[in-house]
Amino acid sequence: MADVQYDFVIVGGGSAGCALANRLSADPGNRVLVLEAGRPDYPWDVFIHMPAALTYPIGSRFYDWKYESEPEPHMGGRRVYHARGKVLGGSSSINGMIFQRGNPMDYERWAADPGMESWDYAHCLPYFRRMENCLAADPDDEFRGHEGPLVLERGPGTNPLFEAFLKATEEAGHTPTDDVNGYRQEGFARFDRNVHRGRRLSASRAYLKPVRRRPNLTVKTRTLVTRVLFEGKRAVGVEYRRGRGRPRQVRAREVILCGGAINSPQLLQLSGVGNAEELRALGIDVVHDLPGVGENLQDHLEVYIQYACKQPVSMQPYLAKWRAPFIGLQWLFRTGPAATNHFEAGGFVRGNEDVAYPNLMFHFLPIAVRYDGSVPAGGHGYQVHVGPMYSDAIGSVKIKSKDPAEHPALRFNYLSTEQDRREWVEAVRVARELLNQPAMAPYNAGEVSPGPSVDTDEEILAWVAKDGETALHPSCTCKMGTDDMAVVDPSSMRVYGVEALRVVDASVMPYITNGNIYAPVMMIAEKAADLILGKEPLPHSAAAYHRHRDPRM
Repeated sequence: MADVQYDFVIVGGGSAGCALANRLSADPGNRVLVLEAGRPDYPWDVFIHMPAALTYPIGSRFYDWKYESEPEPHMGGRRVYHARGKVLGGSSSINGMIFQRGNPMDYERWAADPGMESWDYAHCLPYFRRMENCLAADPDDEFRGHEGPLVLERGPGTNPLFEAFLKATEEAGHTPTDDVNGYRQEGFARFDRNVHRGRRLSASRAYLKPVRRRPNLTVKTRTLVTRVLFEGKRAVGVEYRRGRGRPRQVRAREVILCGGAINSPQLLQLSGVGNAEELRALGIDVVHDLPGVGENLQDHLEVYIQYACKQPVSMQPYLAKWRAPFIGLQWLFRTGPAATNHFEAGGFVRGNEDVAYPNLMFHFLPIAVRYDGSVPAGGHGYQVHVGPMYSDAIGSVKIKSKDPAEHPALRFNYLSTEQDRREWVEAVRVARELLNQPAMAPYNAGEVSPGPSVDTDEEILAWVAKDGETALHPSCTCKMGTDDMAVVDPSSMRVYGVEALRVVDASVMPYITNGNIYAPVMMIAEKAADLILGKEPLPHSAAAYHRHRDPRM
């Protein structure tokens, strides 16, 4: 194409988009354009960069796309709120900053599908190592990296509630682990976090900021891509608009979608790639019939088990508005309660003996508070965030019209399966067991939420249906694979049935991973960069990881 303006147009400046922009533009011969619909991540924006300020951008129209699910049939018809980052760095600029790779056996599960052999843990671990600089790990640790752009700090866990909680997990019979991202995920430990020197280290700060001055890299914010342009079945660029301006077009040798599990399938559908029958019903010209687009939606649901605290040791007093100027002043020197995300410890356990590896995740927080910053009455408290990790509830993302500004219909089908409901009962019972161990007795002033009146299996499920929130891990809607519902070729990240179009983000996961998904998304982007550039893949790892039981037995 004589009128090509760029070699690569990356649609979405979120987690994967920032990593790809860095790696693809490292070759000065590649002209790379990043189009991000959200705002810039200004260096003076305290709500993004202060770790403890994470409750402010979530729910704000300035930082958050503010999605909602369709009425969830197994949750009393509730619409579940879904925050997604509307800013450079994407959701890595507004998330909880918890860094978890998932369990090694997640990737063995991926690799067990036909065509996915190169996505096993042995082939993914080198890319996890390449992307990170884990300050807490031993330099000779074969599981951790030390030279990557993503600096990881281990939670200090100095509040006495952390020490009590970790001791309580041992009293409950759970083995501690040195590192949930290392040899053994199962157990409890202090967590790695995307916090460096008291500031959030988003994908934008880690990957994009150091290379923004490259002459072959262009980044545009407040730029909404409305469709992929095709000539026949070849992607030749994108159409976009800025503000209320007229639509514009840019042409490229390749288009790479990095919009995440909601926006990438939405843009494919708007562009005529998806279920042909459904697209025609909306008046969209079909480029390629690909029924898997927008299907296979997976997520983690979570609840907060909250307890009142006998002693005045929680973080509750720091929520007082009169303290804000003093806390802000401390943060200028990268110290104080604003310099941490407070999710400093937690772990993974098996809720029953039938599962091959942990199916429940716990985050401990030395305060009783919701994501929106609201707190229960009663002063000091603490809580555990808990939820099943590989629910078999499956949903979908489907556009409702030709309007790219209209949010698509999100159907998650939470609590819709027998396995999901059984594991939710296990999750709540295990959390209560942990929080009622002798180590917590000096602080335990009783359960605040859900409270003692919620006891039977039916009462627990009713409470989860009423109170459960998304853990903000939507994924799997453009899955890699070779079956009839696969969307992306795992060997190239190309979209099946069309040319010069790839997807690289959480949507390509075939199955959701065991933990927060930011780290796996960044690994996917690192691995995809080598596939796109035609580089020799990193040598696979021979590191042996902990197995409770071989799933093949």
